[in-house]
This record gives sequence, C-alpha cells and structure tokens, in this order.
Amino acid sequence: MSSKPSPKAAPASTQPSANYGEGSIRVLKGLEPVKQRPGMYTRTDNPLHIIQEVIDNAADEALAGFGKRIAVTLHADGSVSVEDDGRGIPFGLHPEEQVPVVEIVFTRLHAGGKFDKGSGGAYSFSGGLHGVGVSVTNALSTRLQVMVCRDKQVAQLAFSGGDVIEPVTVRPAASGDRKNGTTVRAWPDAKYFESAELPRAELVHMLRSKAVLMPGVTITLTHEKSGETQTWLYKGGLRDYLTQTLTTDPIIPLFEGEQYASGNESENFAEGEGAAWCVAFTEEGSPMRESYVNLIPTVAGGTHEAGLKDGLFNAIKGFIEMHSLLPKGVKLMPDDVFSRASFVLSAKVLDPQFQGQTKERLNSRDALRLVSTYVKPAMELWLNQHVDYGKKLAELVIKQAQARQRAGQKIEKKKGSGVAVLPGKLTDCESRDLALNEVFLVEGDSAGGSAKMGRDKETQAVLPLRGKVLNAWEVERDLLFKNNEIHDISVAIGVDPHGVNDTPDLSGLRYGKICILSDADVDGSHIQVLLLTLFFRHFPKLIETGHIYIARPPLFRVDAPARGKKPAAKLYALDEGELTATLDKLRKEGCREGAWSISRFKGLGEMNAEQLWETTLNPDTRRLLPVAYGEPGFASTEGSFNKLMGKGEAAARRELMELHGDAVEIDI
Repeated sequence: MSSKPSPKAAPASTQPSANYGEGSIRVLKGLEPVKQRPGMYTRTDNPLHIIQEVIDNAADEALAGFGKRIAVTLHADGSVSVEDDGRGIPFGLHPEEQVPVVEIVFTRLHAGGKFDKGSGGAYSFSGGLHGVGVSVTNALSTRLQVMVCRDKQVAQLAFSGGDVIEPVTVRPAASGDRKNGTTVRAWPDAKYFESAELPRAELVHMLRSKAVLMPGVTITLTHEKSGETQTWLYKGGLRDYLTQTLTTDPIIPLFEGEQYASGNESENFAEGEGAAWCVAFTEEGSPMRESYVNLIPTVAGGTHEAGLKDGLFNAIKGFIEMHSLLPKGVKLMPDDVFSRASFVLSAKVLDPQFQGQTKERLNSRDALRLVSTYVKPAMELWLNQHVDYGKKLAELVIKQAQARQRAGQKIEKKKGSGVAVLPGKLTDCESRDLALNEVFLVEGDSAGGSAKMGRDKETQAVLPLRGKVLNAWEVERDLLFKNNEIHDISVAIGVDPHGVNDTPDLSGLRYGKICILSDADVDGSHIQVLLLTLFFRHFPKLIETGHIYIARPPLFRVDAPARGKKPAAKLYALDEGELTATLDKLRKEGCREGAWSISRFKGLGEMNAEQLWETTLNPDTRRLLPVAYGEPGFASTEGSFNKLMGKGEAAARRELMELHGDAVEIDI
C-alpha cells in the first residue's frame, strides 16, 4: 500500500455546487443587504459617512425651521452622539405597519419621512431621499441607542447590529428633560471599515460648513477625552466662509447672491427652490470649490455647479461683447471663466436626484437651469454696476483663453501639413482642441438639422448619415471608400481605416469624442450596431484609446401637471422601464391617474433643438456611454460580432434567436 498522502480537499466553501435550483436563490431581508455589501450604501474607508447620516437628519430638521442647535459628542469609548432640538422622531405605532415609527426608521430600508415632497409632507427640502441613511448607520454599529423627546414624553430604545435589543419604552418628561428633539448615540462596528478612527479634520470641516449654510443654527463638537468644545455660529454665511478659506487674494470683490422661486407658474420651479452663492476670482493658486444641495456636500459637483458655470460664463461673455473687449481671433470657452473661480454654492432642490447613496454628485437636469436662471441676471447686473471690476475680470478671462489657444496651436503644428477636403455634409465645430471637440454621427438629415441647431457650435460637430450604413464586417479595407458614408466618416474624423495589429497614425484625429447618435427605437439600435461594426473592424484603435461613444436620447416625454409644490414639468424617459418608474413617481407625488400625457419620439427629428440639447447633447445633463471591449477582450468581442454580422453565420444567428427570442419585447 502506498504511503503517499492523499491530496488535501478544497474547503467546502470554495467548491461550486452542481445543484442550481429554486432553493439556491437567497433573499436578503431587513438590513442584511447592508451588512453583506456595505460599500453599496456608505463609504467604508472610515465611519464618518454613517455618522454624517445622523447629522444630516438633524440638519434637515433645522432646514425645515424646527431646530436651532446640533450637538455632536465624541465619547471616550469610541461612540459618537448627535443631539438636536427638532421635532423628535414620532414613536407611536405606524398606522399600517403597527410597529413604533422610530423603530421602522432605524430598521427598514427605504422607510422615512422625506419621500412625500407635497404640501402635506413633513419636509419640503431635505438631503434624505432614499429612506436608507440611519438604517445603514444602525446596521453597521455594534450598538445604537435613541432617545426622543416630544409631546411631554421621552421614548428610548436600543439596537445591536440593526436588531432591536431594548424595545421602545415611554415615560413622562421630567423637569431636567428637553422639551423636544432627538439624541442618537452610535458605536460603529470596526469590522466594516478599513479604519475605525473618525477623520477629525473632515468632521470639523463638515460641521463648520453646515453652520455656514444654516446661519443662526449653533453647532458644537465636544471631545469627551480632552473636554474641548468647538462651536460654530455664522451670521455672515457664505461670504465669511469663502473669505476665511481663500489662500490668495481675489482680483475683484466677491460676487454673492441668493434667489429662490416664489412659486409663480411662469418660473417653472417649485416654491423655495433656488440657490445662494459666493464667487471669488483669483489670478493664481488652486481654486477652492464647495457645493451643497439641501446641505448635503456634493464633493463630485454635478448639475448645480454646471448651472453656476453656465450663468457666470454667459454673463461675462455678454459683458465682454457689449464692451467690445475681445481681441480678434480669440474664442471664449466656459472653462476660461471657471478655471479661476473659487466658490461656495448652496442649492435648494425639491426632489434632487443624486448619483449613488453617498450623494457625492447631483444628477438632476433641472438644477442646471435653476441655478443658471438666477446666477446669470445677477452677474450681469453686478458687472454693469461695477464696470471697472468687470473689465479687470474680462482681462483675466481673455488671458486664460489666449493661453489655452496657444497650447492648442502647439499640438496643431505637430500634425501633418496635408489638408483633406472635409465632407460637405459635415457641420464642423470652431475649436481645434482635441480634448474638447466631439462629432455626432447622426441618423438622417432631419435629426441632423435639430442637432446642428441645438449643438454647441464651439466644440460640437455634426455629420448626418443617409439611411443605414453599409455592413462593413466582410468588406475589404481597400474597397471601403467605395461607400460614400464610410468615406465621409473616415475623412471627418481624420484617421484612416486600419486593423487591430496595425499602428495607425492618430495625429490627424480631429475629435476627442466620436459619438453615435441614432433614434432610441429598434431602427436606431440597428444603425448603432452597423457603426460599431465599422469601428470595431476597421478603426479598432479608436475604441482601444477610448474615443468612441454612444449617445442615449430619450424614447418618451411625459408632460406632468402641477402637483403639490411642484410646477408642471416635461420629464424624459430613456425606455419603457424608466417610463414606468417616472409614472410611479408621479402617482406617489399625488398626481391623478392619466392627468399626464406621454409622447413617444418616433425619431430625433421630432425633437426641437432645445430638447435635443437638454437631453442628449449638453455634456452636463446627457447620458453618453463609452465603448470598450468586453471581457476577456478583443477576441471574445470579435466572436460575438462575427456571429451577428457575418454573412455565413445565418445558422448561428437562427440558433441565437431560437434560444433567446422569447426574452425580447417586440417594439412595433
């Protein structure tokens, strides 16, 4: 018998099971999803974000006008408590769930008081949107205890890992108790975070900024170990804050303003929506930029910052043109104004759409128009009241534009001197800066007309294509230019056809982004596939270097009537799924069934220039998908294309359709 040891079996957890049936599907309940995938709900580098969720709730009470004090305490045992003097979370039984409301708030995902933004809602403006915030704090804490004072009563309860360990107890308020408010104390669970330590500088910055954005509200931070307490109470608001934060002196006095909608139908904004801002222009140093939406810091910016940029640029450009200050040959771009601007921006948006649960970027399309509408006339008025300062600012902006153009010219000189005759159908852009330029390959002349009128002529070019492009999968490279459309595309982008192993000369490339823009219907998808086939087969290096994109125009427009505080609005949906979600949202906002009207765009040509700009062309509000090779790379993508586009692959396509045909919804 052999004495050779038998090979060690792999641990059971790594052995895939051959059995895959109904019982294999696991349904995560309650707060399990948060514990399983905390990174989907919060930042996991440290516990600051889960503490911020509690602070945001206290700030929302102050924002709604029900609190004047927020106290944060860092306890010696590593826990953090947040105390406010707001209304206090209700602790009676929920009418439908028959569970204390305070328990629901801390144990159920997507439960909260901030969904209803109508006239009867508890909050008109709030940072809380998903009803997820403090339930995530609870799930990721070893212990969390809550005390609520309201209606001359005090309620207390405690949780561990999201589960109730001390049910709600209610007692009459004693003489030493507060009249109303909520205190939450949390012990973050270190196993969910890379570091259990709270970054003190970030916490201080966040609390200070909350105080700036809520003048008259006192915010304190107490360190229990040292006994040290920091207090913030701002009266001067954004101006004081920006002045204290700037590292270099501004070239002109600060431009500040604040405006909110009164609710008139002519404004197209909900009552109370608007922004407060303070802007400084400096000649050197790195700009300081901070933006907030309903007091939530948006560190990655978003559409409200784009609105500030748009308003400032158009006002300053108008001033320069009115005073004939622009030297010949100089073209102004928004970044010429914005690159030297430091600002603090605080927007109030009734129903903001953020990117992700951590809310670092605002995606609401209307926020761009909202901020721009208020900033532009205020800046125009300020410039015309301070003409000397306006001219000084114009000098700085023109200097930035000249420096940018000089840098662009250096790149131009490296390019070949050969001049190609551009196709007559191409409506080119004025800029020669590869990083900014983009060309839209548009289906049909009528859509091309809308795109030409709606585009930014400085950086966006349009090349209309007639009908469906040739299937170029099996076309020899030498014969490609027999097809006029393919010839025009190649000449317009400035790159010759090539193979995957070639090293083509990309120095003649004329656009940083080549965007396929076709209808949102089945025909449009077919044209997309034909163009992707062309680029994959004959211009693969453009895909490899990240220059090919697909624009996503909407298929539906919903004309929604006024509901609650919200004015009538035009809403756009990408597809059937988004349309269903949009209608569900309207129902939740109290909109009567059928009170809306739905339009289906038969093609891009049906959109007017303004709609096409807002939904599909504007870099700040559009959806643009970058095209890249799927995993594991070029080879697998080539196999898929061959099956779909090869002339001799009819049998493989038939098999594919027979296998998956029932999964397709026919678009008639």
